[in-house]
Amino acid sequence: MKIAVTGKGGVGKTTFAATLARLYAEEGRHVLAADVDPDANLGLALGFSEEELESIVPISKMRKLVEERTGASPDNKFYRINPKVDDIPDAYGKVCNGVKLLVLGTVETGGAGCVCPEHVMLKRIINNLVLHRGDVVVLDMEAGLEHLGRGTTEGMDQFIVVIEPGSRSVQTYKNVKRLAEDLGVKQVHVVANKVRDEKDEEFIRKHIPAEDLLGFVHYNTEIMDADRQGCSPYDYSRSAVEEIRSIKKIIDKIDDCNE
Repeated sequence: MKIAVTGKGGVGKTTFAATLARLYAEEGRHVLAADVDPDANLGLALGFSEEELESIVPISKMRKLVEERTGASPDNKFYRINPKVDDIPDAYGKVCNGVKLLVLGTVETGGAGCVCPEHVMLKRIINNLVLHRGDVVVLDMEAGLEHLGRGTTEGMDQFIVVIEPGSRSVQTYKNVKRLAEDLGVKQVHVVANKVRDEKDEEFIRKHIPAEDLLGFVHYNTEIMDADRQGCSPYDYSRSAVEEIRSIKKIIDKIDDCNE
């Protein structure tokens, strides 16, 4: 199962991605969680300490590794577009609570068509995770849609768009669904987060097709408390975990139907 979790900034996609990854690990599955967000907060949400994370350098920032694998250098503008990457998850991944974390980072670029060596490395790593590994893979994507324009996430089984009750989030979902179709990803689903009451639920149901809506995660101050404490939401809020567990069951059913 290969899942890309996306959405606009601040909607709670990292909390959802981390909790989902830990639920799969709870079942004894081999889980790899890849952080493709420049803020790189997935590790904290999985339960790593700040001290452990300080030693992790995103793959996109490992200039020496990128040059070694792609052949690129300041003096050489030509580079390999299919560098060796199959050893990178085991060489650079760190394990906590049964989940292997790989911090990929992102490529800072002004255009959607970046073909720089760093982008080539990230795309090859993600493609390798998607095509050649039997693990459950959860990608915590950068906010926005640029990664879709670069084609970084093509080949994923499912896109899950985390939204909150609001028109801008709904618009993000619509844009993701349109771009995902261009990449050949047919399964695009929605998790509504920070839902406060029946009015919020009604708003979501009005704007999101029933077949795309996986479920609700209600507004929960325990999630905020976990963030202040630097703790994993999985260890701090049983109610949020159970709501996401229910959503995971639906994800699993969809995956079974598509096999």
